[in-house]
Amino acid sequence: MPRLLVIVLAALLTRALTLGNPILYSDEEFYFAAARAIGNGAVPFVDIWDRKPVGLFALYLLPAALAWPWGIWLYQAMALASAAATAWLIARLADRAGWVRGGTAAGVAYLAWLTVAGGQGGQSPVFYNLFVAAAAWFATRPEARARDATAAMLLVGIAIQIKYTAGVEGVWIGLWLMHRCQCERGAWSAVARGALLVGIALIPTLAVALYYIAIREWPAFFYANGLSILGRRPDAFGELAGNLAICATILGPLLAMAVLRGPVEGGDVLVRRFLKGWLTAALIAFGLVAPWFDHYTLPVMVPAAALAAGFLARPDRRRRGYGLVALVVVIGQVALVVDRVRRGTPAQFAALVRAVGGGPGCLYVYSSTAMLYPATGRCSLSRYVFPSHLTRLREQSAIGVDQATELRRVLAAGPAVVVVGPPYKGERADIRALATRLIARDYRLTARVTLGRKSVAVYRRDPPGLEEAVARFD
Repeated sequence: MPRLLVIVLAALLTRALTLGNPILYSDEEFYFAAARAIGNGAVPFVDIWDRKPVGLFALYLLPAALAWPWGIWLYQAMALASAAATAWLIARLADRAGWVRGGTAAGVAYLAWLTVAGGQGGQSPVFYNLFVAAAAWFATRPEARARDATAAMLLVGIAIQIKYTAGVEGVWIGLWLMHRCQCERGAWSAVARGALLVGIALIPTLAVALYYIAIREWPAFFYANGLSILGRRPDAFGELAGNLAICATILGPLLAMAVLRGPVEGGDVLVRRFLKGWLTAALIAFGLVAPWFDHYTLPVMVPAAALAAGFLARPDRRRRGYGLVALVVVIGQVALVVDRVRRGTPAQFAALVRAVGGGPGCLYVYSSTAMLYPATGRCSLSRYVFPSHLTRLREQSAIGVDQATELRRVLAAGPAVVVVGPPYKGERADIRALATRLIARDYRLTARVTLGRKSVAVYRRDPPGLEEAVARFD
């Protein structure tokens, strides 16, 4: 079959179980909720807080603006299209490297590996991988010219505004373009072009920074996008080691194929060198930021899959390579089913939405999914919409406010409904104790809803004077 058709069918096959499910992963649930708030006038980092660049939330603006649940379908369709387009670029890069026979399988491998590392939905790398892969495409054109270099670095700049760590891969692409310039025109020309390329890549970020200066919110922008990451507490060594072991298990087979690709005749040796350097840069970017969750491996998969095409193209190894890709497809589907059981089904989430209800009054999700805000249409009383920002030990001194003080302020403001999930690993026990005490004083339990393997409690605030009225009636 034509390559593009194979890749599109593979993207549909690997993601069919996830389409329409609003609770795929806590990160993208928050992105959707934050984009809904931004669409209603909230200013990122000022009225709604996170460390992610504004470009990521901009991707979700259109889906979040649609009526529920059509926005869920749209953002997941966008993620599917992005993953398929990235897989197609992987195949085309493999062609340039000389591995035409393995290119399509390499693209399918990328789609398969996404589903075993949390990339089944709209995680940020699913989107920015496309921009980095497109930048690599321009950078490796046989006769790359100034307009190709400009396009490559502008794409890198867009990727940086989706996730800052994409800048490490962008550094490699920029160095590659500088090297080509040095070979062709001399060292001074390479340095001049390098400065120009850096400037092009920084255009989107500088534009955002200037906007915050113009609205006099530069301190909020700088703290969220720079200083706050330095204030995070490190996770326990055992947890970090466990996360790294999981990531190594996920990437191991793909990296093995990338390394064991064997000799090749034909193709462009410079492209093969570029891909090896790109993989190194992606691994460095992965290693820079703890705590190394599984979805941190997603950017590494792009250059690794492109290099794995060399393994998949070899007649003596093709059968084993195809078998491994097929096995990962099956493992990915099993993982999606297990994840659905663990996190909850759309029907269970709909039951929770009904228990919370719409109507007047704001909502406070102490612990559960931020997707409850857009699903119910209720407002938030805090700019910390991602629940764990106020409850996780790692964030204790890294969000710009005291967690306990903000919790007291939110509950004193009187949200109509409070949603509380069970304790989780890394939660501050003293914060949960404080929340339990304050909720018990002013709220009554009205529902318990099963969401996956968790029981989520829904509390409602009694109207002022209700207790006295009940006492008089008795």
